[in-house]
Amino acid sequence: MLLWIAFSLMTGAAILAVLWPLRTGAALPAASTAEADLAVYRDQLAEIERDRASGLIAPADGEAARTEVARRILRVSAERSRESASSGDDRRRRIVAVVALLGVPLMAGGLYLSLGSPLIPPQPLAQRLEAQPNPSDIAILIRKVESHLEANPNDGRGYEVVAPIYARIGRLDDAARAWANAIRLLGPNAQRETGLGEALTAQAGGVVTGEAKSAFQAALAADPNDPKAQYFLGLAAEQDGRTAEAAQRWSALVAASPPDAPWLGLVGAALTRINAPIPEAASGPGAADVAAAQSLTPEQRDAMVRGMVERLEARLAQEGGDIEGWLRLMRAWTVLGQTDKAKTAAGQARTHFASDSGALGRIDALAQELGLGS
Repeated sequence: MLLWIAFSLMTGAAILAVLWPLRTGAALPAASTAEADLAVYRDQLAEIERDRASGLIAPADGEAARTEVARRILRVSAERSRESASSGDDRRRRIVAVVALLGVPLMAGGLYLSLGSPLIPPQPLAQRLEAQPNPSDIAILIRKVESHLEANPNDGRGYEVVAPIYARIGRLDDAARAWANAIRLLGPNAQRETGLGEALTAQAGGVVTGEAKSAFQAALAADPNDPKAQYFLGLAAEQDGRTAEAAQRWSALVAASPPDAPWLGLVGAALTRINAPIPEAASGPGAADVAAAQSLTPEQRDAMVRGMVERLEARLAQEGGDIEGWLRLMRAWTVLGQTDKAKTAAGQARTHFASDSGALGRIDALAQELGLGS
């Protein structure tokens, strides 16, 4: 309310400053003064005529005097006409000024009251920071988390929340530092390690540095099936000139991925870049997939391959019409030393393809090859 009173007073002062010079009563020659002058000049003309008639002045002098008085009468009449026109113009200017100075503020105020929001309270920055931030207001969200971390520097969850936001807006140094603090305070896991590795890689202009590679290896140790770690370790191998290792990693990633995995396009483009064939997604692990796991520790390799085999087994339980998938499942269980599970897979495959002699022949031939019996 005080703000509105101040605005009203300032507006009134501005209007008064403009209208004051246009007030009535300005010093202009009065109409009555002009009429009096004309009356005097007419009397002078009459007196000159009387003096000429009585012979008191010479005819030439009388004519000269009469001409001078007539000239004065014309001048006064012309001035009176100009003053009348000027007075009319001044009145019009005063009307326009009053309408502009009073009408415009009134119109603006009316529009604001009808279209604006005069009842919304002010929102200073400090008050907005204390309120629940709008998810779309990233700057407010970041500032809020940063203020919290300044007061609570050991809150690892806060670093984990703000780190991906830093990366999204291009603050890569802050992103790497936040991921490192989250790992230090909360411990390593696949998500935190891949986040740190991605930030370090982006910080280096797309080059997988030694520190980034260590982060991705730690992520893969925590989760052998982490797709980001597999992709970036393949990228590191490509950048180091080890394209065979890159192809193995990426092929294993494609084979273990579902058909609608969002990273398949990126991985497929990488395989094309190094002139490597692109395997069918989610078709299950094969010889190339098992070979890709040779760079891992035995425990990591076993966990990675076993995870892919179990996903293939679960898919075939739902969609049993994939003969190639059944053959790969039989081979994979045999590679893992799970002969009983390989025999079970062969029996299930025969059940699914009982009416398909061609498929049955392929199953029996592979079973004999793998030593699974008939």
